[in-house]
Amino acid sequence: MRNLISDKEDRTMPTIEHKGTKLAYEEKGSGTPAFVFVHGWTCDRSFFAAQAEHFAQRHRVVSIDLRGHGESDKPQGPYPITAYADDIAHLITTLRLGKVVAVGHSMGGITVLQLGAAHPDKVAAIVMVDPAPLVFPPDLKGAIDQMVSAIESGNQEPRRQFIADALFLPTSDKKLVDRVLKVMMAAPPHVAGAAMKGILAFDGPAVAKQCSVPALHLAAATPLNPPHLMSQWLPKVVNGWTVGAGHFNMMETPDQVNSMIEGFLRHHV
Repeated sequence: MRNLISDKEDRTMPTIEHKGTKLAYEEKGSGTPAFVFVHGWTCDRSFFAAQAEHFAQRHRVVSIDLRGHGESDKPQGPYPITAYADDIAHLITTLRLGKVVAVGHSMGGITVLQLGAAHPDKVAAIVMVDPAPLVFPPDLKGAIDQMVSAIESGNQEPRRQFIADALFLPTSDKKLVDRVLKVMMAAPPHVAGAAMKGILAFDGPAVAKQCSVPALHLAAATPLNPPHLMSQWLPKVVNGWTVGAGHFNMMETPDQVNSMIEGFLRHHV
């Protein structure tokens, strides 16, 4: 099986600084529009390795480690979605990327939604890959609240169980599950707890109303946002649906995801 979480080379990643926080990123390729890939909760830039490699053949591609994640700084304090989006806007300006196609997974999906709403002058289009729920059902919110409390009290087992049990299919490749778990469980507890609180506090429908850039939503087998609801919140959204993949559909079915992004760009950007 192809290595869908690339092994990082033994080298120092380039960084930029925004409001006192150093942010690591990786860049490859050339061509417009540029792509920015934004990973999810407690993940890192390598989770979009298959997409970065594919689109770098024709586009400039930047993959970022969000604050608190990967090789970026991990300050104490809150981690609101607005902070991630503002960091990315600063990255776009600093690297002179022009108007980008911002592709985000899970927490990164709602981050690119916020980016499109708050910084439309920097965004050509957004792609939300099975984004975090724009509205949390009460039972799911209650379970997540309990998990956050456990994380903050020093018990990381509910976090591990959530990742392994809720985010994959029974048919998911075990080696991939293990690699994802290794990366996600390595995230510091103070980041894992605060970042999840930031996800829960995000007002998805309100932000969606403010987002007018072209948008693609790629749902997983059991989508966190049913496409019919996504169409209500974001009337101009284009909905796609991957087959045979859990939450990490860009890793489990990269060819499907890449093909749908390409089709979306041809017709809507």
